[in-house]
Amino acid sequence: MPKELLLQVSPEIAADAQLLQQYLSKQIKVGVSEIQHVSILKRSIDARQKAIKINLKVLIYLQDEVFQEQSISLPDYKNVAHAHEVIVVGAGPAGLFAALQLIELGLKPIVIERGKDVRGRRRDLKAINRDHIVNEDSNYCFGEGGAGTYSDGKLYTRSKKRGDVTRILELLVAFGATPDILVDAHPHIGTNKLPQIIQDIREKIIECGGQVLFETRVTDIVIINNEVQGVVTQKGDTIAANKIILATGHSARDIFELLDRKKVLIEAKPFALGVRAEHPQLLIDRIQYSCDYRGEHLPPAPYSIVKQVGGRGMYSFCMCPGGVIAPCATSPGEVVTNGWSPSKRDQATANSGIVIELKLEDFAPFAKFGPLAGMEFQKSIEQKAWHLAGQTQRVPAQRMVDFTQNKVSSTIPTTSYVPGTTSVEMGRVFPGFLSQILREGFTEFGKSMKGYLTNEAILHAPESRTSSPVRIPRDGISLEHLQIKGLYPCGEGAGYAGGIISAAIDGEKCALKIAESLQ
Repeated sequence: MPKELLLQVSPEIAADAQLLQQYLSKQIKVGVSEIQHVSILKRSIDARQKAIKINLKVLIYLQDEVFQEQSISLPDYKNVAHAHEVIVVGAGPAGLFAALQLIELGLKPIVIERGKDVRGRRRDLKAINRDHIVNEDSNYCFGEGGAGTYSDGKLYTRSKKRGDVTRILELLVAFGATPDILVDAHPHIGTNKLPQIIQDIREKIIECGGQVLFETRVTDIVIINNEVQGVVTQKGDTIAANKIILATGHSARDIFELLDRKKVLIEAKPFALGVRAEHPQLLIDRIQYSCDYRGEHLPPAPYSIVKQVGGRGMYSFCMCPGGVIAPCATSPGEVVTNGWSPSKRDQATANSGIVIELKLEDFAPFAKFGPLAGMEFQKSIEQKAWHLAGQTQRVPAQRMVDFTQNKVSSTIPTTSYVPGTTSVEMGRVFPGFLSQILREGFTEFGKSMKGYLTNEAILHAPESRTSSPVRIPRDGISLEHLQIKGLYPCGEGAGYAGGIISAAIDGEKCALKIAESLQ
């Protein structure tokens, strides 16, 4: 039988198959020529000590053992052109993986996406970056692939209890992702590579008889006797179905407003909000790797940090090594930041959301909006930032130390945020309690990561779309809405996921429950 080993090696050995084989031959006391093949099962970096190590889990095949390359293929998808139809609203990861699962189960998905296809979105991303024009239906949040497609493509999730993470990763590999995502502790595809994978998923859905409708915004849900009958689009068309997966993402405010108007039960949900901090990547490398130059075998260093400040969690969110900051507004009159990295993570800067946990009582000034109070709180900060920065897609910015000292920065260097920045004292953007926690928190961060608290770091505001400000409640077993039969709230927008993988898992779960209900 092949031998499984857990080991720690230098980055140089981990990066070179020949060196690794030589190292393993000594560990298991066999000649190098006796090792037929080494499969790397898991890989992670241990940077806790000055001498950085790579943790590997490997499977060693000797010459007398049978090794067969494992290929990952797609499931045997059926043709569902004439099968029972299920509407899937939203073509993000929850919607797309729900559609694939429906096909696998013999049901026909009709995917309705308000935005453009994954390639068509690019023109609108260019418009928001270069011309400060926000297309409300096609932007970094809306369009085929959802928010993750052009805002990073991270695949790491802590939500393993929610479902089969490996299945989702293997499906992505079958659709063209690098097999490294099955091995790396923090897998990442990259914004430059995800679009082709998303396009291939869509083509498979259509090839199997499903439908995908772009630039089709749902403006109403037809409900009769507390049971869904279909949806109405902005063109006035009605699409009929008695099963609807609602996977519209965390920024579909019009859907939250629609449900509220129709007296469909929704509730305010706490989320996190703060700034996006950008450092030179070389500085983060020095802090994390304790060296002046990380070398060719180590990736740009990420970081993760959590502190309790003023009775609230303050933490890094969606950290992007070798990445850039992007404008993620979904309506004119607001500014929003997010971050992303290309697959090589080869940009000169590192950025991360630095956010604070909010509580329902924080939304008290917006209580008149009922379950939309958190959304209106979120919106008010985005609109205030827009006004303060000059009423374009420029964002308020401040040097980190200046912020902790309540001092307007005299200069702001050019950052990776293409629309540009305006020097603003961040205390003017946020409610007083949030500004105070951020100031104290950055001081604490600086104590834990020596060199992190620096005026080389530029804060951009706000980082406000960390998760949905609304939960659409559903039954824990059937996954149907508590009040409306046939409606399946799904993914990030409904409050049941927090990233590509967990959203995809939730999409599959909803599809499975629909199939069960139709048996």
